[in-house]
Amino acid sequence: MSKKETRTLTAAELSTFCGQVALILEAGLPLYDGMETLAGNESGSANSAIYASASKGVTETGSLYEALKNDKNWPDYLVEMVAIGERSGQLDKVMRGLEAYYAREDRIRSSVSNAITYPLVLGAMLVVIVLVLLWRVLPVFRRVLSSMGGGMSESGSVMMRLGVAVGWIVLALVAVVVIAVITGLVLLRTKHRDKVIGLIQKVFPPYRRLNKKLSASRVASVLSMMLSSGFPTDEALEMTSHVLSDKEAAAKVADIRKGLEAGKGFADAVSDTNLFDELHERMLKMGTATGREDQVLGTLATIYEEQVEDGITRLVAIIEPSLVALLSIVIGAVLLAVMLPMAGILSSL
Repeated sequence: MSKKETRTLTAAELSTFCGQVALILEAGLPLYDGMETLAGNESGSANSAIYASASKGVTETGSLYEALKNDKNWPDYLVEMVAIGERSGQLDKVMRGLEAYYAREDRIRSSVSNAITYPLVLGAMLVVIVLVLLWRVLPVFRRVLSSMGGGMSESGSVMMRLGVAVGWIVLALVAVVVIAVITGLVLLRTKHRDKVIGLIQKVFPPYRRLNKKLSASRVASVLSMMLSSGFPTDEALEMTSHVLSDKEAAAKVADIRKGLEAGKGFADAVSDTNLFDELHERMLKMGTATGREDQVLGTLATIYEEQVEDGITRLVAIIEPSLVALLSIVIGAVLLAVMLPMAGILSSL
């Protein structure tokens, strides 16, 4: 596929694709036949070339993973999960899980977008209004006052300078915030996405906590799938490390492997990394003692997924009112910045 045909598939499009593949597998149809049908259905759409390439790859290699791995249109997480699904013989379950994952991601992105769009538009309008007041309106008042032959008292002069200073400070702060948000949103769609997310984690602790739970969910989900399919624990951990985009979580998985090599039990090695909460570590120890690590890990994956979704829902619910409250304070400062110079002009008449 040429570079010009490369495009970023949306979460909704990825969810639809995964659901369609899962349906093909559940119906017992040959994957190459089903992919050919999907490619035909997408003919003429924006994704036509992407589906055609995937269909051709499946026909030539017989593997969905081989068809997707060299195509930059597909996210690394999806590709690696497909590889795990094929190796574990549970590709249909993996695709159903990915369908739900990307559907949830689409809902979250829509909620966040709706929560920040309105305050962002207000902020942009505020920048324009303050700039016009400071750059065009106040100089007009000064010229009118001078043409009337009026002089400004010392107190009036101080109030005007203070008001103008406040106005410029407010303008600069709001402009910086608006530009930073817009720049961040743009960079999230580029190759710098990981760096932006890393920066957000450093300056925004709630996001860091949610990302930790998301990584725990991914680790638990993949390990559960691999162990239930009969893969050795060490190999399951190795495959899991390829799925994780979070370097910190990947390092913890590597530490678990080192713990196993040092002779520790699986539950103890996991506990040493603080990957899971204390209560869930005890659950895993009980599961290990009864030989049901895969079932317990599956339960933990579900628990952490629900915690992530609930946490994001609560976070989104407070974004808009918080930003509106902040903008209300800014608007008050803007009014003050305008009224102070006006009071200085009036006091000089």
